[in-house]
Amino acid sequence: MMLPSVTGTEKMDDIDAMFSHLLGEIDHLSQSLSETTEGVPASQRRSTFSIGFTDLNESLNELEDQDLDALVADLRSESTASQVPTDQQTSGQTNNQTAESSVTQQSEPALPPLSNSAGSSRGLQMTEPQTKEDKIKLALEKLKDSKMIVKVLMSDGSSKTLMVDERQTVREVLDKLFEKTYCDCSVDWSLCETNPGLQIERGFEDHEFLFEPLSAWPHESENKIYFVSRPEKYVMFKDPQLFYMRKKKASSSGINEQAKQLLLKEQFGGPTVIVPDLEGTLFLKEDGKKVWKPRYFVLRASGLYYVPRGKTKSSSDLACFIHFEKVNIYTTINYKQKFRAPTNFCFMLKHPLIQKESDYIKFLCCEDQHTLLLWVNSIRIAKYGNVLYGNYQAAMKRAAPTLQTLHSAAQTEKSHGHVEDYPHESPPDFIPPPPPPPHGHMQV
Repeated sequence: MMLPSVTGTEKMDDIDAMFSHLLGEIDHLSQSLSETTEGVPASQRRSTFSIGFTDLNESLNELEDQDLDALVADLRSESTASQVPTDQQTSGQTNNQTAESSVTQQSEPALPPLSNSAGSSRGLQMTEPQTKEDKIKLALEKLKDSKMIVKVLMSDGSSKTLMVDERQTVREVLDKLFEKTYCDCSVDWSLCETNPGLQIERGFEDHEFLFEPLSAWPHESENKIYFVSRPEKYVMFKDPQLFYMRKKKASSSGINEQAKQLLLKEQFGGPTVIVPDLEGTLFLKEDGKKVWKPRYFVLRASGLYYVPRGKTKSSSDLACFIHFEKVNIYTTINYKQKFRAPTNFCFMLKHPLIQKESDYIKFLCCEDQHTLLLWVNSIRIAKYGNVLYGNYQAAMKRAAPTLQTLHSAAQTEKSHGHVEDYPHESPPDFIPPPPPPPHGHMQV
């Protein structure tokens, strides 16, 4: 019996087939990366854990003294901890031998056992690195895959160098940058990655472990990290009416703060998040071509769906376009020129391991900037749910002392007869919100 033939288009419409293809390419990419590093000397492989520098030696030289001291202390503590089991075992054997000796030779005083751990400690103290060169040499010898040195670009063209380990979240890295830059700790501050080859960017979520997405960058990557202010980062919580009252234009235009808080409680106060009711026409880029065709998309908590040709908008006719679990969402830079997109308001859905052009990247284009804002942030809500709201609450808590200080200063200014609102000028060492990065960073 002959089976009915299945076209390539029908295969790509099937969600299981699509993800099997995607996972196959990811596996191929992973194998390629491992093969390219097999013949590379260890000294060169270490540069993989140095983001934004030509090599690890350069990045260590850029570390501030206190950060380098912290790195050396951390590495030495790991080295000491790894010696403890062996030291304890050796010490225990020495104690047993001493006990046996005291039984058989009562007339001879037992000498105290020598502890290898004590000897090791004395040896470590004697070889304590003093100069920066010694500390860098020790770090190069001890640095493992669980740490990396990262260069973060600032708005004025300068940069900050940070040590990041696999346990640090983006929120913790932001707090570290707040201390280094003396900025206002606003909830808008973000760490943003850019990929010049794909002309895309993405703001890291505060709960992410920064080490993981950076580890997916290929060797000698041109990707960069920016410390930028992104007002759209938490727009869904600052102005929830834009997402949950879109069809009530009269109500959404004049909503007060109390109504906003009530709306947030309704949408994010329960065990499950209510995804914004969002649907509409988006332009889809055909695989391998610079052709964009309109399709009607519908957002659901489980993923993004579309209406197949000749079908209706009913739920039974919807076909799954992509699930959100294995992909991240990126905004694009100048795709009207790069791919002849209808507008420059485009976004991309891809697996983080895919770092170059691929048929498994999904490109979508919106008609205007506001539509792009709605789709990108609504997809973030569907993907992360209450975790995203928890990030916002933590960011607000971190910003609260700064807001109270500004409010108190404003009251003081007004009490002295000043008419203009505080701050009229930026406080000393304050870094203002940065302009777009040089690649044409687009604020959604």
